[in-house]
Amino acid sequence: MGKTDKDILTTAETARILGVSVRTAQLLIEGGSVPSWKTPGGHRRVYRADVMALIERPAPGAPGAPLPSATVILVASSERLAHYDRLLAGIPECTVEAFDNVHRALFAIGSVRPHAIIVDLAPPDAERVRLLHSLSANPSLGHSRILAVVAAGTIASGDLPGRVVPVETAEQAAAAIRVSLIDTGTPTPPPAEALFPIALNESQRLVALERSGLLDTLPEEAFDRLTWLASRTLDAPIALLTLLTPTRQWFKSRIGVDAPETPRSWAFCNHTILQKAVFSVENLPSDPRFAANPAVAGDLGFRFYAGAPVHDGEGFTVGSLCIIDRRPRTLDDGERRALMALAALASDEVRLRAIERQLRNALGKAERHTAGQGHSAPAAPAGPARLPDRV
Repeated sequence: MGKTDKDILTTAETARILGVSVRTAQLLIEGGSVPSWKTPGGHRRVYRADVMALIERPAPGAPGAPLPSATVILVASSERLAHYDRLLAGIPECTVEAFDNVHRALFAIGSVRPHAIIVDLAPPDAERVRLLHSLSANPSLGHSRILAVVAAGTIASGDLPGRVVPVETAEQAAAAIRVSLIDTGTPTPPPAEALFPIALNESQRLVALERSGLLDTLPEEAFDRLTWLASRTLDAPIALLTLLTPTRQWFKSRIGVDAPETPRSWAFCNHTILQKAVFSVENLPSDPRFAANPAVAGDLGFRFYAGAPVHDGEGFTVGSLCIIDRRPRTLDDGERRALMALAALASDEVRLRAIERQLRNALGKAERHTAGQGHSAPAAPAGPARLPDRV
């Protein structure tokens, strides 16, 4: 059945249905929360069904609501990828997957819940324009921001789907991504005495950390292998897999230290989780950021640190894999690559835990349903044990 005039709404009509001001409705429409298109006269129009879908959409965190994501998918020509890599490297709050092939990009988009999708149309490319139309029409991407980088005058605005936000330069696209990552909720504040840097999307990062199910769990061989490899491969007496809560740096795996955690204000990893590559400090006492740190100035006597970020399946940085030494030193390029590779393996293990937990939940539901029908069902596999809550 085709759409009728009654199915098409103006911004003012949308505002009345949503019970908000016209300005708020305009922001929702222009921001992509409600798919829209422009008339030849330049006015935005939306479908009534899309407005009703917004009303019925579960609130963030509610059952059935899409999980927040920090993954950005980039589609650009191979000549432009390096330029974007430099720009997006300055936005540590997101994880970027870049493609010069539309079909590979589509496979990646179908495998993750991207926070945003950037499609570069410089030079204009018919296949990427078709990709934009396909993405805009995909209801499963309703939570994703879609940006088209198109120089003024190269493509008529009517050739782009209404839901797509056009920008003229890669720099504008990067700036839009940075703004979109800022937490809309109230972030958990750090302790008053803490002077460490905080991610733009810190509250979402903390939700992702809790969602990982790793905090305060018993040691696991898979993670202990990685810290052992880091210690041996990089000749470091201390290797840690850290998770950063609002107040704690907790060690999922540790070699060379006895304490299971430190105050977060001690954590060199506060800086690592805001990097896309290895963060290292060759001589901690000579760096004003760390000279007074109790782990440097006190009995521990740390002198060198290097860490690489560890991500979950939604692209959030939950912690780091790091090495520490009691003597100043420098990592060469091969050692940096080794640390990044080990951190990538740690990220894979974090993602695997999430998949296992989803499977256990699905099996549990199936078991309860079967039990309700009067039949027995095999028990769900046990997951990693969790330590008792703190008193």
